[in-house]
Amino acid sequence: MKKRMLGNIEVGCIGMGCMGFSHAHGDPAPREECIKMIRKAHELGVTLFDTADVYANGHNEILVGEALKPIRDEVVILTKFNPEKDPVNDLSKGTVEEQIEARLDASLKRLDTDYIDIYMMHRVPDDLPIEVYATAMKNLIEKGKIRSWAMSRATASQIKKAHAIAPLAVVQNEFSMLVRTPLHDGVLDTCKELGIGFTPYMPLASGFLSGAYKPGMKYSNDDIHRVFSWFTDENLEKNQPILDMLEKYATKKNATYAQIALAWLMHKYDRLVPIPGMYQEKFIYENLKTADIELMDKEVNEIDNTLDSLTVYGDGQEWRVEQLRDMLKEEGYEAMSLS
Repeated sequence: MKKRMLGNIEVGCIGMGCMGFSHAHGDPAPREECIKMIRKAHELGVTLFDTADVYANGHNEILVGEALKPIRDEVVILTKFNPEKDPVNDLSKGTVEEQIEARLDASLKRLDTDYIDIYMMHRVPDDLPIEVYATAMKNLIEKGKIRSWAMSRATASQIKKAHAIAPLAVVQNEFSMLVRTPLHDGVLDTCKELGIGFTPYMPLASGFLSGAYKPGMKYSNDDIHRVFSWFTDENLEKNQPILDMLEKYATKKNATYAQIALAWLMHKYDRLVPIPGMYQEKFIYENLKTADIELMDKEVNEIDNTLDSLTVYGDGQEWRVEQLRDMLKEEGYEAMSLS
């Protein structure tokens, strides 16, 4: 597989988002099958694996750690802590750095590794100056516990301030054909200016851009499609013109909708590494073939013009994740255990 740079870390040009092996995409596959798929992705050239401490309350880190243990030196692990949902600004619990380091140590234990390649702030709260977080990360890098650091849902201003203290490897904001915010808010331009990698989350808009979701489909249990409003019958029908556009280019390139959607993202920046979920082995093969698809500048401009002319109906906003959690609690759905 072709390579791309995230800061000074080289990775395969397509990474694997591992969240869905534990939650948010229906009932997960059996544990051994998930481990097999993670290792299969590596065999096919994936070196970047994305997880977080919050995914199924740590279950995902344990799963990813077990899967990657035999090949730890050949892969790049990106994991996250969230100082917005679980703040680190109460100094009675220790310094900011000490509290972050405690979270990091817990992730290291679950992942069964001595270091994290890329340690990410899952969200960037405004409770403390970003310089405070950047200084803490700089010190953790100097201690050798992390190789580099990153931010998710960061603004251009936050990126510049943080990077000046401790160079960032990655910014991870939402970016897809349905959510093109990084093209307009200065974030992608800032990453290009500073040489920071970009790993868009939900690059296929939770699968909408694959064309696999149709009106009338029903979702149950721990499935984010229950609450993301892109997937209501009404909005699936209203957003059909986006899929019609993908059909045109998929036919032209002998590709799938998902491959066109990912290739479009990758064309935007040579340090952009998408991290789609691949929860069936066939999706691993499909997504990784994107590396062989080349969209011309003219084609990307045509796609952009089409997207500019269309209205996107519905969303996948973060508050809907909490809505799903509340629904599951009411329904008595049992989350994955840590064992």
